[in-house]
Amino acid sequence: MQTRSFGSTGLTVTSIGLGLAALGRPGYINLGHGDDLEGRREVEALEQHTHDMLDAAWDLGIRYFDAARSYGKAESFLGSWLRLRGRAGEDATVGSKWGYTYTADWQVDADVHEVKDHSLSVLQRQWPESRERLGEHLDLYQIHSATLSTGVLEDDQVMGELARLKHNEGIAIGLSLSGPNQADTLERALEVKVDGEQLFDAVQATWNLLEPSAETMLQAASDAGLGVIVKEVLANGRLTPRNDREIFSDRFSLLKREASRLDTTVDALAMAAVIAQPWVDVALSGAATTSQLRSNVAALDVHWDDTASNALAVLAEEPSQYWDTRGNLPWN
Repeated sequence: MQTRSFGSTGLTVTSIGLGLAALGRPGYINLGHGDDLEGRREVEALEQHTHDMLDAAWDLGIRYFDAARSYGKAESFLGSWLRLRGRAGEDATVGSKWGYTYTADWQVDADVHEVKDHSLSVLQRQWPESRERLGEHLDLYQIHSATLSTGVLEDDQVMGELARLKHNEGIAIGLSLSGPNQADTLERALEVKVDGEQLFDAVQATWNLLEPSAETMLQAASDAGLGVIVKEVLANGRLTPRNDREIFSDRFSLLKREASRLDTTVDALAMAAVIAQPWVDVALSGAATTSQLRSNVAALDVHWDDTASNALAVLAEEPSQYWDTRGNLPWN
């Protein structure tokens, strides 16, 4: 897997990265997540499993790794693995996020798993926490799930603090997006300037065969020099055979047909659809097992073509429908 430039940041990334949302805590919303971690929910066991996953990703050529303060102990697990890697780990590019606080206390059935707060005080608390866990490996710091409704992009104090981190700490600044209005939020983010300079260096957004609505703005962000990361490539498992409530419908049978035609798996096909977009720098795998990861990486061998693109365009949902469905996925 070859490295490539990440927008105008000066960083390098690989076309597939590993996101740790499903690895840093015992509960997550991916379909079948509980089965993936069966017997590995204790902190020490999950840390070892995460290290095994990171080793597998490294051996497959992956060099971009993505965490967040709210992903349980993901930053700590990633940091301990990077220290074990020593000088070799310096070849990794690492991103993390601030703005959510993990509140589940390692309980899968917690009433509330994370609390969102984009205030200056949270940024000033979480930045040193991220730096402590990831050290000098931390290359990209992102607002976690920025939306227009939180008002974070209008908060001059927060924007100023991010600009200070960018210049004083030498770190790239990004934002991740969430919800049906991703494109509107990104359009506003591209307008944010501090002292006449564009603040944001990168954007992380959901784009997949079910939710492609932000495509035009993501192309605009790439054209503006931002690095572009795509998350939820497999729609939290909805674009895999685990989605037994939808995958056997006539609409979803198209996925199986095109996967068969291209001699690949459903998940690799969905990943290939993302990698094929010219504005994408990194497609994140959210795998929780090494077999899932290897299957995802097989997307690099898929010849995505116009036939697949045209056939699968009908899978796209209204953004509100997609995000309502996502919001009702159970933690497991």
